[in-house]
Amino acid sequence: CCRQFNICCKLNCSFLKKCVTDIYFYLNEVHKPGDVLLGGLFEVHFTSVFPELTFSSEGEEPRCKGFDILGFRQAMTMAFAVDEINKNSNLLPNVTLGYTMYDNCGALVIGLSGALSLASGQEEQFPLQEKCLGTLPVLGIVGDSFSTFTIATSNVLGLFRMPIVSYFATCSCLSDRQRFPSFFRTIPSDAFQVRAMIQILKHFDWTWVGLLISDDDYGFHAAQSFQSDLTQSGAGCLAYLQVLPWDGDPNELRKIVHLIKTSTARVVMAFVHESQMIPLMEEVVQQNVTGLQWIASEAWTAAPVLQTPRLMPYLGGTLGIAIRRGEMPGLREFLLQIRPDHSNNYENNMVRQYWEFIFQCRFPPPPAGWVESGGVICTGEEDIENVETEFLDLSSLRPEYNIYKAVYALAYALDDMLQCTQGRGPFSGNSCTTLQTMEPWQLVHYLQTVNFTTSFGDQVSFDENGDALPIYDIMNWLWLPDGRTKVQNVGEVKRSASKGEELTLFEDKIFWSFGEPPRSVCSESCPPGTRMARKKGEPECCFDCIPCSEGKISNKTNSVECTSCPEDFASSPQRDHCVPKKIEFLSYHEPLGICLTSTSLLGTFICAVVLGIFIHHRSTPVVRANNSELSFLILMSLKLCFLCSLLFIGRPRLWTCQLRHAAFGISFVLCVSCILVKTMVVLAVFKASKPGGGASLKWFGAVQQRGTVLLLTCIQAAICVVWIVSASPLPHKNTQYHSDKIVYECVVGSTVGFAVLLGYIGLLAILSFLLAFLARNLPDNFNEAKLITFSMLIFCAVWVAFVPAYVNSPGKYADAVEVFAILASSFGLLVALFGPKCYIILLRPERNTKKAIMGRCLTPEK
Repeated sequence: CCRQFNICCKLNCSFLKKCVTDIYFYLNEVHKPGDVLLGGLFEVHFTSVFPELTFSSEGEEPRCKGFDILGFRQAMTMAFAVDEINKNSNLLPNVTLGYTMYDNCGALVIGLSGALSLASGQEEQFPLQEKCLGTLPVLGIVGDSFSTFTIATSNVLGLFRMPIVSYFATCSCLSDRQRFPSFFRTIPSDAFQVRAMIQILKHFDWTWVGLLISDDDYGFHAAQSFQSDLTQSGAGCLAYLQVLPWDGDPNELRKIVHLIKTSTARVVMAFVHESQMIPLMEEVVQQNVTGLQWIASEAWTAAPVLQTPRLMPYLGGTLGIAIRRGEMPGLREFLLQIRPDHSNNYENNMVRQYWEFIFQCRFPPPPAGWVESGGVICTGEEDIENVETEFLDLSSLRPEYNIYKAVYALAYALDDMLQCTQGRGPFSGNSCTTLQTMEPWQLVHYLQTVNFTTSFGDQVSFDENGDALPIYDIMNWLWLPDGRTKVQNVGEVKRSASKGEELTLFEDKIFWSFGEPPRSVCSESCPPGTRMARKKGEPECCFDCIPCSEGKISNKTNSVECTSCPEDFASSPQRDHCVPKKIEFLSYHEPLGICLTSTSLLGTFICAVVLGIFIHHRSTPVVRANNSELSFLILMSLKLCFLCSLLFIGRPRLWTCQLRHAAFGISFVLCVSCILVKTMVVLAVFKASKPGGGASLKWFGAVQQRGTVLLLTCIQAAICVVWIVSASPLPHKNTQYHSDKIVYECVVGSTVGFAVLLGYIGLLAILSFLLAFLARNLPDNFNEAKLITFSMLIFCAVWVAFVPAYVNSPGKYADAVEVFAILASSFGLLVALFGPKCYIILLRPERNTKKAIMGRCLTPEK
């Protein structure tokens, strides 16, 4: 049938009685008159043989071929919705809706021609009482099916604010309100479909996927959205991205399938059309590519042509995004009434084509040779209920449900517009419009605010971009044991104002061709205790797992970096959690501490015993010889030396750190100064024993001896006070020696102070040693100098060895070395100085006489 497209008509039809047309378009149509017309664009035929001949000045018909029975059902769904609205007294009362629907024949140029024809004459008002040639222009259009077709149509008709409500165009680009100001849709955009697929990937931990797209706006925008959202969500990476050719080039398909076969990605997502999947799957079968998990876009999720026993070994278990299924009571009865002989309200060319396709017959006059070849002539009386056809299979109404919602959206918007009260309208001067004066751009305003609920219970409204509230069903291809295929609903994904985007999956219902969900990762997840190190030149999902270094942990799977443990914690052997560090110090409870403590107490006890012996035998010559008071002081200082070593054992605290070195320094200076004075007394006594030498003893009386000891000790005390005040030793938690231990130690505060303390002790010890060495050859009766020489030799040797040992001993072993040096030097002094005397007192009392001690010369007591 011919429809006239008014390009240049500028005069009112009431004057001309007809519109002047310059160009004719030959379009396959279904028309029903009404007070207000709605337009529709549907793919009733797959393609046109000569789409370039669509524009014709000679009246040639385009050769559309490949009747699409489901496309025709979609067109009839629009007719059903209009019929249902006309019967509804509560919606558009006193207004009859009509429609004009065109077949786009699967060709962009024909679809655009149809859209322009529907919008023809919008620059003129067409009073309803006038009879103009041609069809009245429509107030809104339902369609088109393809995103590319819809983009072209919306680009043109959007200039005139013609409302277009698509039921199948999913390209996210159509949400651009600046570019498409009058576009609406009842199907979610690919942006939401992409996010829904990403949620499925995240749910099953599929991080390594391949992506196939169609060579059009639908595929390219889906790929763009997918890559962007995948990167932002961190849900995974693309192993490859391939564009399927429209012409089904075998060489190109062979390369693509080979890539799929050799890739390590086990999940393949396909944003392609049904017509492109067919040659692709033929090549998949040819190369026997099994073991893949396919994820289908809404374009081919429910495609019966792919659900065959030959393809199910490869496509079994497919998960797909499907348009929301709906139910429309009364649709079956309406479809059964569509007959050529009951089409008084139709220009029934499209209905005749449908009838010929269903019954494989031809209406008269038949094509040449049709009857001769055995062809059947259609009578129009055939019974469609006797034919098995998917036209009447209403179990999965998905695009049809979107068409149904689109028609109702236009109807509710029109109803709202006609119920406007003058003075309260949304247009200039708070005006409203009327049935005679309304224009399409006014309907756009009401479409933007429309809000209703379908009989199936779904709410329909549009956001600021013209997108409806998105909801998708998740389908699964089940391969039954008898070889049949069932596409079952296993969940949904939807967005609501309260919960946002929400995925619901019934995993127990999902059929997996592998028996379980497949694994599709470039690299296995890094367990806790490791971190991801991205492989150079590969996507971020391809990485190596590097163990965390000592002192660092990762307690999550796929950690990007390891975190350092707090100072008092160390990493576990598995590097997956922090554990408190072991605390190390020279403890009373460990074997080393016990040994040193026991030795210290033993030395103290021995000093006490020796002191007791000396006190008990204080009147004997051995004790009285060479100033017994100094001997008692030496024993007392040695006892303090033994006891001060206990300050180095146990957990360091401020007072023990400050006291240990001070007590050690003062105790040893007291001891060594007594020995020094004792040595000087020995020399003075020997010199006094010679003629004329008695005057020297006046400098070494008891008072002078005590004063010298006190002076020398006070100097050390002053050194300690200055050290503690200026740079006090402090307890310190050292974590440098061992990463898994905290070594409690005392830092000396001032190395100079510690060196001066030790140096002063060393100076006195060396001086004592030199004096004793000079007195070593005195007569035996007077020769305590030999014992002092030997004791000082031991003392100096111990402390000379102490310095390098102390510097090179970490942690508690430095304290142990110092304690050992204290104990060794103390025992050396005790044994060397008092061992021989105790031997005489206890075992050789016959030598403990004044005669034996004095010999030839008298050695005074003091």
